[in-house]
Amino acid sequence: MEFSTGFGWTRLPVLAAAFIVGSVLTVSAQIIPPFSPGPAAAPDDEEAETAEAPSVNDPDIMKGIDVDKLDWSQLAIDAGTLNDIIAAKKRAQATANNGLNWSSNANANGSSAVTVKQSVFEFWDTRIGADMTVASEPRTMSELLAQKAANGGSLPQSSGSAWATATAPGAGAIWDKTAVEARVDPGSEQSKLGASLTKSMPLSGDTSLTLQNGYSVNQQGTTAVPGIGGHITRNYETDQSAKVTITDTGTSISAGQSLSTTDDKWLRKVGAEQKLFDNVTVSGSVGETSQGAINKSVTAGFKKSW
Repeated sequence: MEFSTGFGWTRLPVLAAAFIVGSVLTVSAQIIPPFSPGPAAAPDDEEAETAEAPSVNDPDIMKGIDVDKLDWSQLAIDAGTLNDIIAAKKRAQATANNGLNWSSNANANGSSAVTVKQSVFEFWDTRIGADMTVASEPRTMSELLAQKAANGGSLPQSSGSAWATATAPGAGAIWDKTAVEARVDPGSEQSKLGASLTKSMPLSGDTSLTLQNGYSVNQQGTTAVPGIGGHITRNYETDQSAKVTITDTGTSISAGQSLSTTDDKWLRKVGAEQKLFDNVTVSGSVGETSQGAINKSVTAGFKKSW
């Protein structure tokens, strides 16, 4: 971002005129001129006939009020005071957004999905949070039977995982952005650590290309039982993708491939996304699976932020 503070001599008269006009408007705004309707503000004859004249029996709203003792200075609010009030509201809203953010959604099996997150470092957009599934205890026999029927004869169990994400700048011309994510699920003894490198470049006025390389390590542990010790298995994954976005039409086309130590072969995938109108998109994809079958999907989504 560049800032320039040099003004040419030819701009000085314009700035002086603007300053004088602003001063006159400020002085005029502090004076309340008396209302004197002219010929244009005169009501029509028909409206004057239908208007009700004030009655002497109407209550006097100014009764008991001394006009000379009213504090008219409360109305003298300049633009600087209004700017201070608006800035204070923005700071309060930013503080609230940086605090704990809770959200909850009810599941079909009677449990609730609860998510809590908080920003801890704004420069790298670092956030920490937890995703939890909270199962409510049945209070009556009917609730117990209903929960068992919805979960195949068993009661839903509470679980949760903690996560942390961070977005850092890239390394010059090699890539633009670095994203790091870590997740731990103590209940299932699973953990994941991943990172992705992103590079974006314009192809033309309304077309851009985004390249991304991702790497992750998934760790799965097993609980030790008498006579059998627990062990840890690790799975390494990598994925590569390219996405072309056409801004004018809201169309994006992507192609990528992924490789993991469990599959030991590249699995390729192509997809497309189309923006229909504001906040509504339709996407489809075709990809290979480790079993050899083709996975096809078509989804529609709506996203709104406020």
